[in-house]
Amino acid sequence: MRKPSPRTRQHDAETQDPDTPFYDAPTGGWGSVNSLRRNFAEAAPQGDVFEVLARHNKPGGVMCSSCAWAKPATPHTAEFCENGAKSVMWELDRRRADPDFFAAHTLAELRGWPDHDLEKAGRITEPMRYDAESDAYRPVDWDTAFEEIGAELSKLAPKEAVFYSSGHAGLETSYLYALFARAMGHQNLPQSSNMCHETTSVNLKNTIGTPVGTCTLEDFDHCDAIFFFGQNTGSNSPRFLHTLKAAVKRGCKIVTFNPLRERGLIEFVDPQNPVQMTVGKPTRISDHYYQLRPGGDVAVLAGLMKCVLAAEEAAPGTVLDHDFIADHTTGFAELEAALVALSWEEIERQSGLARAMIEEAAGVYLAAEKVIGIYGMGLTQHVNGWLNLGMYCNFLMLRGNIGRLGAGISPVRGHSNVQGQRTVGIGEKSSHMPADKLRTLFDIEPPEEDGMNAVEACEALLEGRMKALISLGGNLVRALPDRARMEEAWPKMRLTVYIATKPNRSHLTPGEVSYLLPCLGRTDEDIQATGRQAISMEDTFSHIYGSVGRAEPASEHLKSETDIVAGIAKATLPENPKLKWDDWVADYGLVRDLIEQTFPDDFAGFNERLFQPGGFYRGNPARERIWKTESGKAQFTTPTTLSALGDSPEGADVMTLVTLRSNDQFNTTIYGYRDRLRGLEGSRMVMLVNRDEMARLGLGEGETISLRCAIEDGVERRVEGLVVTPYDLPEGCVAGYYPELNPLVPLAYHEKNSKTPAYKGTPVQILRSSAA
Repeated sequence: MRKPSPRTRQHDAETQDPDTPFYDAPTGGWGSVNSLRRNFAEAAPQGDVFEVLARHNKPGGVMCSSCAWAKPATPHTAEFCENGAKSVMWELDRRRADPDFFAAHTLAELRGWPDHDLEKAGRITEPMRYDAESDAYRPVDWDTAFEEIGAELSKLAPKEAVFYSSGHAGLETSYLYALFARAMGHQNLPQSSNMCHETTSVNLKNTIGTPVGTCTLEDFDHCDAIFFFGQNTGSNSPRFLHTLKAAVKRGCKIVTFNPLRERGLIEFVDPQNPVQMTVGKPTRISDHYYQLRPGGDVAVLAGLMKCVLAAEEAAPGTVLDHDFIADHTTGFAELEAALVALSWEEIERQSGLARAMIEEAAGVYLAAEKVIGIYGMGLTQHVNGWLNLGMYCNFLMLRGNIGRLGAGISPVRGHSNVQGQRTVGIGEKSSHMPADKLRTLFDIEPPEEDGMNAVEACEALLEGRMKALISLGGNLVRALPDRARMEEAWPKMRLTVYIATKPNRSHLTPGEVSYLLPCLGRTDEDIQATGRQAISMEDTFSHIYGSVGRAEPASEHLKSETDIVAGIAKATLPENPKLKWDDWVADYGLVRDLIEQTFPDDFAGFNERLFQPGGFYRGNPARERIWKTESGKAQFTTPTTLSALGDSPEGADVMTLVTLRSNDQFNTTIYGYRDRLRGLEGSRMVMLVNRDEMARLGLGEGETISLRCAIEDGVERRVEGLVVTPYDLPEGCVAGYYPELNPLVPLAYHEKNSKTPAYKGTPVQILRSSAA
């Protein structure tokens, strides 16, 4: 890869390259209001959408299916953001992808549709079975579908089946899904977190003994400073902006490190504040904003820590939290020696920031008694993501900023229940669901062999070892790296079963036998034998909430996700009187009782606390400074490199690719073609690059190019038809949209310990039209 140059970018929160597209208004405000108006007109949702939104994220209402941000005990009048409202309107679509729709379109034809148009076809209304002769889905009744799926699964060795889940399903369905897999005899339970925050689950546990963040919402009322690395609040978790506004108002300082200038971390206008919406001024969010080079987080954190050590040397005993380091940590001496040996020249080269900028940011940290560290996928989706997290924990631990009020490390989860699903057993390891409890409660012998995560399942697919996939929500084919290879291999599976609300790209790659099973959405009323049912989920702060759908379902033929999982399990597994699938479907409270019995420390009094305002906290040992690590202490991490990027080819033409999600998108769901908060609109087939690099590489604005993966492993990976678009980015990198650019990321190019794909740091080369 082309080596970083010594040039640095002198940016702060007000500096913007005026010669590139950008959004010059605050996040929120009238821009958000007008966006919702346009989206409402285009989505044409059901009439009960307003009733759903009025109760959104409030006790007794629907918990948002978009991000996993907390639901406060005292909610706002409108406790939803632009993204949350879009997700509700998208789910409450009036359009119907009914049997007539599927009869009118072959899968070959639908593969030519954009992702946006596929989902815009509307809600699926009846269970469907793929007919290879006509290349179309045809209706099938539920009993037949369950019977045939069960027969197919029963023919396979258990480890040949994979049960995938997105972060949408509630805790009740997720628990039964995890139980079903283990009763069948496998632990192949990949999840959407494998593509985003699995770096956290694996490496944070190694470092501080917990797979999740240590903060709660209360901490933001007490912190003196907040540091952001690689998290785009404005597009991914806009309700967080209310919390940040309140923190700024009482004097909290915010420092942001991110390759792109994201408006949500620059300024905000509260759409629910009439004064600010009319005559008031926007709230400035970040006091300092630094556009570091992709993968430069390790170097920045090393520089920040060198500043802390220098301050301690100048005033011994007054800067470091010596008691915390002595009593609660191990490995400090090794870290200190490594930091002292690092040169500022190398830190500047790798980070793309000047020493003075890092020292400025360190000044904020040193002046603060209590600091929260926020991060997102900009830290986790790197080959050396483990080191990113280790260095971030190092930085916070130097001054005791983990395990006390107003301080801690806090990943912001992007999917509503992705964290909760792991909590109740969805995961490939025996530790995710205690075997002794399964033996006692259900008289089953769970497997001892670890199962497969998403990358491992893909490897098994390419090798012919994966024969069946059950997909509980999501759009897995579209979300995976190396997509061209995945789409080619997918139809070789014997069985694919997709549980979904709307058609998406994955449904167009059926196995030899394939079913499309329509489920209730989270907003839909779920009536079972004992009446209306509630489901539950976990937020990014380990709080649990009940959720009740009240909208009219899109079809009388829909089943709940819980009912579908139970139906397939009944048809697959041998008779077992302790597996009471019918009873559990009739009353989800019985499933919550099972969750409480399986995980008593986390879910004591589950049913009684289900609708507690603000959710109930399941606890976190690291927050109490109980370190469930091998050493029994928090572990300082010694850096082995100053870059989060992996080894890749060097050369002046090799750039680092960063994939992005737009303001009009949730994961693989594309609501529209406006990326308002970046000043971009229209086609998603763009390559963003700064003007200096355009000149160096001889690129013209509007030129159509191809991107090629620069990793040489015998596989040619290209994405063609990208339009060169100037944008305010650091040198040496390009950016483009996820999932369109996923084909450029090799399956084997992932975070070292968790196998999270390196979507934020893949080496690529630009091919001009003459070379393409």
